[in-house]
Amino acid sequence: MSKIRVGIVGSAGYTGGELLRVLIFHPEVEIVFANSASNAGNKLYAVHNDLFGDTELEFSSDFHSNIDVLFLCVGHGDARKFLEANQIDPSVKIIDLSQDYRLRANTKYQGQNFVYGLPELNREAIKSAQYIANPGCFATNLQLALLPLASKRLLPAQIHINATTGSTGAGQKPTATSHFSWRNNNLSAYKSFEHQHLQEISESLDQLQDGFLPESEKSLLERAAEKINFVPQRGDFTRGIFSSIYVESELSEEEAYDLYNSYYASHPFTSVSKVNIDLKQVVNTNKSIIHLEKHGNKLLILNATDNLLKGASGQAVQNMNLMFGLEERSGLNLKSVGF
Repeated sequence: MSKIRVGIVGSAGYTGGELLRVLIFHPEVEIVFANSASNAGNKLYAVHNDLFGDTELEFSSDFHSNIDVLFLCVGHGDARKFLEANQIDPSVKIIDLSQDYRLRANTKYQGQNFVYGLPELNREAIKSAQYIANPGCFATNLQLALLPLASKRLLPAQIHINATTGSTGAGQKPTATSHFSWRNNNLSAYKSFEHQHLQEISESLDQLQDGFLPESEKSLLERAAEKINFVPQRGDFTRGIFSSIYVESELSEEEAYDLYNSYYASHPFTSVSKVNIDLKQVVNTNKSIIHLEKHGNKLLILNATDNLLKGASGQAVQNMNLMFGLEERSGLNLKSVGF
């Protein structure tokens, strides 16, 4: 089989850089162009310093459809604008890492729907999809923690979540809350009970547990917030998401482990650990590691993921592998940072 010809738009940002880091070493991929108008003509490693010694590829201002798959690593709102402004050959598969096509009401493009690209939820649909909406980073972590319960209609009326993300979750452009002098030795909450990822989380849970999302005239975000009490936090580290979730549950701890192990038995990147977990186990990998504890009538679910890989670019490559009939792990045997 000839190699998959890849084009990347928005390749100078964090997700673009992570995507390049994975695809440069992917055995079945040829990178045709890495589009960045502001960096055109510069070596990739002029922006992504970690790629020095790995490639001599240059950023390009060019864009064309003589490729097999297009990755959109652009800002929220910009993916839809890009696709509306450029004619893409219908044969080209598209994987969008923005939020533009994730929700049910906004999936249509060129007569087809974008498939929500969480393999642990939609693996079979992803295999035959032309267009993929890659999930958000918080959304990936929290859905993986809750999908097994939803699959057995065991989600209660209220879900309580505290989750902390690294500074790369805010993107490459410096902001008041992402630069080093503010972030270092600091911790803060933001978008409490109204984070935008609640919308895609609630739709996925409702997909498995029909009726989870209440019917009303309220907005999707308002309806999601009625069920999911989510307090996101900014951590003083660069990458990764660690979530602590608790729900009321009649399952014993053993029953909960049996359910989670069964649900993820065929999914290579999500594992369930009986030993307590920490963030460094997953940083720099496409893994998600879940730990469960039962305390009285409450089930505690801990989950750790890398926001730039399993929460973004690694998952995008995982989706590409499925779309092209490759082994799901291809190009993604990445090692954690350890100690």
